[in-house]
Amino acid sequence: MKRYLIQLILLLMTGLISPAVLHAEDAVEIVKKSQEVFFYPGKDMQARVKMSLIAKTGAQRLRELTMLRKNGSGGDQKYFMYFHNPGDVRGMAFLVNKYSGKDDDRWLFIPSINLVNRIAARDSRSSFVGSDFTYEDVSGRDIDADTHKYLKEDTIQGKPCHVIESTPKSTTEYTRKVSWIDKTTYIPLKDEYYDIQGALYKTFTADKIETVNGLPAVTKRTMVNVKSGHRTEVVFESIAYNVGIGDDVFSERYLRKPPEKWIK
Repeated sequence: MKRYLIQLILLLMTGLISPAVLHAEDAVEIVKKSQEVFFYPGKDMQARVKMSLIAKTGAQRLRELTMLRKNGSGGDQKYFMYFHNPGDVRGMAFLVNKYSGKDDDRWLFIPSINLVNRIAARDSRSSFVGSDFTYEDVSGRDIDADTHKYLKEDTIQGKPCHVIESTPKSTTEYTRKVSWIDKTTYIPLKDEYYDIQGALYKTFTADKIETVNGLPAVTKRTMVNVKSGHRTEVVFESIAYNVGIGDDVFSERYLRKPPEKWIK
């Protein structure tokens, strides 16, 4: 062992071994930690959210919603989202049962036609209510859906980062994603999505990070469609963790009759 350590130190000193090789086996574990910090803080979460859809011309549309989340066992989760404004989406509700290792169940209630629409797994990369985020961006992507590779170390926003490349195992609208993950908090600070031509077409940035109930939280985030110039800014307000949301809230019957106690 001592001989191996001496050889490793010599390789590092002479630059013959790169950080990518050194961290190659860590890529999956880094992505797993990042998902836990970004999607799973606390046992549950209640937040008021403002979503601004901004065209290249500067024209804006604002959507306000309440987001509820509850963690299950083994990586399973449940989400409930209720839209308050504007009038054309008021009353719309979105329910997700997220499973580890298999397709999630998603339902969207559209009050104007009084219809609960089940969203097919193949549509998980479709736009979430007209924004630049997809349904999957909102609730998270199965870590085993991609292969993960450690590319390099880098610094953005003054913070040292792991840079990880994630390649989908099946066909999606992007061929690879490159993520800058904060070495200290494991929060994803930036994602770049590349299309089938290898061109950058979408970027995610964590614009504001605050501590809520002792946990780091991304309270402002932006997704930009580089090709169209359209972007979506999302601001989380009044976030609270571990508030005791019951399992019954995350059921189809509450899509039509949302739980008033939790969506105010």
